[in-house]
Formats: sequence, C-alpha cells, structure tokens
Amino acid sequence: MLLLVWVCWICSTVLVNAAPTNVNRAVQCPAIVSRSGWGARAPNYVTYLSQQPVQYAFIHHSASPSECLTRDRCAAAVRSFQNYHMDTRGWADVGYSFLIGGEGTVFEGRGWDRVGAHTGGYNSVGLGFCFIGNFQNQSPPQIQLDAAQRLIDCGVSLGKLRSDYTVRGHRDMSSTDCPGNNLYSIIRGWSHY
Repeated sequence: MLLLVWVCWICSTVLVNAAPTNVNRAVQCPAIVSRSGWGARAPNYVTYLSQQPVQYAFIHHSASPSECLTRDRCAAAVRSFQNYHMDTRGWADVGYSFLIGGEGTVFEGRGWDRVGAHTGGYNSVGLGFCFIGNFQNQSPPQIQLDAAQRLIDCGVSLGKLRSDYTVRGHRDMSSTDCPGNNLYSIIRGWSHY
C-alpha cells in the first residue's frame, strides 16, 4: 500500500492519503516548541530508534513543579528537567520524548526519532510523554489532556506510533507512583489503554 504524507508546517496539519482508496484523513497536530525554542542544551550523544513506528505511548508526570500554567514557566521547568537529567542522573539529554505544559504547550524533548530515558527497559519500543505537574491528587487541565491526545494522534499520522499503539502509565512498567493517581485513572479510560 502506497502511503503519501503531506505536512503543512504553517497550519500544523498532517494529511494522510492512503492509495488506492483515496481516503483522506486530516489530523490536527499541536504546535511543538522546538528545542531551540525552549533553550535546550545540546545532548551529550544521540541514539536513534531502530524501528518505527513504536508500540507504546508511555505517560508520565513531572511531579514537580506541581503545575505550570504559562509558556515561560513551563519552558523553565523543561530546562530544569534537562539539567537534572544530564547533570545529576548522567543521562545524554532530557529523558522524555515530549513534555506538555498545563496551558497546553507541547515541548520537544528527544522528539519522535530518538531513544529516550523515560521508561527503563522500554525506551527503545515507545515514546515518553510527560505531563508537567503533579497529578497524584489533582487532575491535569483539559487543555493539557487534549494536547497530549492530539500529539499522540499526530505521532500515528506521521508513522512514529503504530495505529494499534498501546498507552501505558509509567507505573505499569516499573515500581513508581508516576503518572500520579489522578492522571493514571484518566489514561486507563483512553481507548488504547
């Protein structure tokens, strides 16, 4: 089956045309703040995913700060995560593929194509989506949830996530409270969980 993909960067829309049926499906991809847009440091090294699309969309929460509700504060939090991951943990870069702020802004972490450091033992078979905030006892704002779901749908359209992908919370794969009780309860209701 021939798959033609046209990306309109100005409108952030991905159109997928699957021949020969000529079925068109438009997916509204969220705007993604590039690494340079949030002031990322250069990674120490890069390892690319060997096979795409990947099977898993792993959901995380940052736990701290408890929330970020402006783009500037969320960008500062993402820089802080990167510094902690690189300087304290000794990782090559920020661990997550993407980070989503409480006001709905999506920040590029390692992006679609690079192996992350988000879900030990599963980094090469999935992408890590981190909700900035602590969702143990509170739920993320709807705008943050919507941005994450649009981002995951975009990943499917771009061929980065399988169409039959599986959503899992970090706690499903290791002993942790992440992504917090309230966010975990929400994602367990998502269709791909």
